[in-house]
Amino acid sequence: MQRSGRKLLWVFWGALLLVMAGCRRQESIRADGSSTVFPITEAVAEEFQRSSSGVRVTVGVSGTGGGFKRFCSGETEISNASRPIKPSEVTLCAQNDVQYIEVPVAYDGIVLVVNPANTWATSLTVEELKRLWGPEAQGRIMRWNQIRPEWPDREIHLFGAGVDSGTYDYFTEAVVGKEHSSRGDYTASEDDNQLVQGVASDELALGFFGYAYYAQNQERLRAVPIDDGKPQNGSGPVAPTLESIREGTYQPLSRPILIYVSKRALERPEVASFVSFYIENMPRLADVVGYVPLPPQVVALAKERVEKRRLGSVFGGKGSQVGVSLDSLLQRERAAE
Repeated sequence: MQRSGRKLLWVFWGALLLVMAGCRRQESIRADGSSTVFPITEAVAEEFQRSSSGVRVTVGVSGTGGGFKRFCSGETEISNASRPIKPSEVTLCAQNDVQYIEVPVAYDGIVLVVNPANTWATSLTVEELKRLWGPEAQGRIMRWNQIRPEWPDREIHLFGAGVDSGTYDYFTEAVVGKEHSSRGDYTASEDDNQLVQGVASDELALGFFGYAYYAQNQERLRAVPIDDGKPQNGSGPVAPTLESIREGTYQPLSRPILIYVSKRALERPEVASFVSFYIENMPRLADVVGYVPLPPQVVALAKERVEKRRLGSVFGGKGSQVGVSLDSLLQRERAAE
């Protein structure tokens, strides 16, 4: 009996240790939000998991707005965002006592794309885009020759980010002049891969989404250069390239992309380790997945933001803002301390 009892005791302790080890292996970090930010967060997560056994990082694609709903309700530790947090989301986070740190991760451009069989749309102006995408265009501007008379008298099929997407918010602010305001009769999706497929299979299509998805599908799509009418951003239409996005001449559709990290979650060692790993590796991985890496001084300021637990948004919690300098905003925040 004694020997049998000891054996049972060892079995019990062995099982308990296995359960405890299993719990450690189940440590997880949840990120959700922008499909535009997804490729870089996924790349960071994959490398982090290979170097940090026992921590699982899941990355969802609910769109920037959907991601903030989960984040501000305390369901996730990290929110991927292709535009800054806006007032309603600031309020939701405050209601749930979710404090957050905003971390810029790269620069991105919103690209207008057509099917390679489209031989006529060689450029677009911001005014033409506004006329095409404004709410008043719904049911009225339906053909290519309504944009320019010399273009074909054929239907135009529009594709773009869904209304929960930060790309939609930024695009409408930059082009229409009011965030979350546009025509509604277009094919919308928070999944950029679906938009790529839609334009790539339709000669009459015009769509918009983040540069990284265009860069990965250049053989299937053609980017349309944009003319913002401002000489300081180049003479005439400017094509979306890593260089034009980096230099800020691809306007008004260049922007920073971001992650938001819960302050409470950062108290967990695995989350703090993941965020540190993210900042250290984001310049290299941004380049790999098709974004414009942040300059070293901005990376240093982002790292400082996390280390000093600077809460809130350098954009003031006002949502999409066009033409602002990320570097100057971060420097101003540091000087105000």
